[in-house]
Amino acid sequence: MTVVTTTFAGLGFESSFASQIGQRPPPQASGLMDAILPLLPGALWYSGGVLSILLAHEMGHYLYCRRYSIDATLPYFIPAPFLTGTLGAVIKIREAFPTRKALFDVGVAGPIAGFVVLLPLLGLGLSMSEIVPPPTQGAGLTFGEPLLFKWATYLILGPIGENQSLNCHPLVFAAWFGMFATALNLLPFGQLDGGHITYATLGRLSTPLSMLTLGAAIVLSFVSINWIVLTVLMLVMFVILGPRHPSVLHEGEPLDNGRRAIAVFALVMLIVCFTPILVTEYDFGNVTGR
Repeated sequence: MTVVTTTFAGLGFESSFASQIGQRPPPQASGLMDAILPLLPGALWYSGGVLSILLAHEMGHYLYCRRYSIDATLPYFIPAPFLTGTLGAVIKIREAFPTRKALFDVGVAGPIAGFVVLLPLLGLGLSMSEIVPPPTQGAGLTFGEPLLFKWATYLILGPIGENQSLNCHPLVFAAWFGMFATALNLLPFGQLDGGHITYATLGRLSTPLSMLTLGAAIVLSFVSINWIVLTVLMLVMFVILGPRHPSVLHEGEPLDNGRRAIAVFALVMLIVCFTPILVTEYDFGNVTGR
């Protein structure tokens, strides 16, 4: 189902790319299939990219669960009939973590594995993208630009002037979703990956940090309406699971310096993949947007 919904979402991204953000008229088609078939390769670039990033992320968790003999399921992919075509993927861990090291390794392995996959996909997607004149009419969506996206764009395509726009290949949108998923999972909240990492690293100090993260999400909801759904989900987790991360079976085992260094790298991943404004509706005939 997720292959179908992400491919369907990819048709929209490829349509935008092929039309140079609506500036080039679509080719004449005698039927629905004639209209879809030319867009299908680009749609599959998006679908394959998204699923590769999600699979790498979840298998990072799963393989480290196997390493520590922790009972866990294989990944479940979640389809969605809008925008990105998916709400991500999850595994279910059926037992408590034995030690802080196991908790840390399982928590951090997913974001690192997904990050390693999304980096080359971002580079490849940008290499297939193009710089075009900005649209002068119509409406569409603009996506927030994480620091990693800005740096990669400058490195591969150079500076983009005020009178230019980046026409993104569908694979870029797949990498963008990967950055969003990485940043979301690394938020130091509850039982997200970031919550696992901060509890393994900081112990009970992770509880006030989790509450601060929830407060920041509430503030961001007033900056961008995109955060409202995420904030509601975090509030539900807060109410159902409580503010404190569950204890591991053997609390006394400390983390070594190598894992603490990896925790710093996880913080860097969060910073470079995070964007406060996710998706914005934009009127290309009105420079102010909305």
